[in-house]
Amino acid sequence: MTDRDEEIDPNGESGRADRGESDGDDSLTWGTIDSTVAYTCPAFAIRHENVALPGGTETDFDYLTEPPAVVILPLTSDGEVILIEEWRQAVGRVNRGLPAGTVEREDSDLESAARRELREETGYEAGRLRQLTTVEPANGVSDSVHHYFLGENCEPAGEQDLDADESIRVLEAGYEEFREAVRTGEVRDGRAVLGIAFYELLGEE
Repeated sequence: MTDRDEEIDPNGESGRADRGESDGDDSLTWGTIDSTVAYTCPAFAIRHENVALPGGTETDFDYLTEPPAVVILPLTSDGEVILIEEWRQAVGRVNRGLPAGTVEREDSDLESAARRELREETGYEAGRLRQLTTVEPANGVSDSVHHYFLGENCEPAGEQDLDADESIRVLEAGYEEFREAVRTGEVRDGRAVLGIAFYELLGEE
């Protein structure tokens, strides 16, 4: 479990610039006057900050903070996609998507985190992992950072190793079938949509 009162940066990857630094026009930069953790739970925390806007006005801003995550698009040697289905309480339905999870402090790097999450959630291992891209999926309200990987030549390697609060069904689907489900909106999971989009854009090496 992560100590939410610490800055979460297990692999030197963070969506948050150092305080006082700017990635662009200084006239747009907010200043952080005070920052505290307002709420914490095992999955994330809510940080409350008092900030100074460019014009000098002070206001409050709250955002969700969580550890970096890895998302894997796993393909078998036959071109099938390995998918997971699990209940999503926030939207009240079973969600079909890609294996994904938090980067843990014991992971030596992002690839090892992706390999571990794929094995734990699906029971599959990848013959090769290739990083596709890194995104900040909701940086208006969260400091989340997601690292996308392509898993190639995935094969079953044993049983799942799930957390106590996880119940995941694993299935294989044809790539074109899954791509069409994403295109038509049948699959609405954002990580699945982005995984397919990145793969289509970046192609194979």
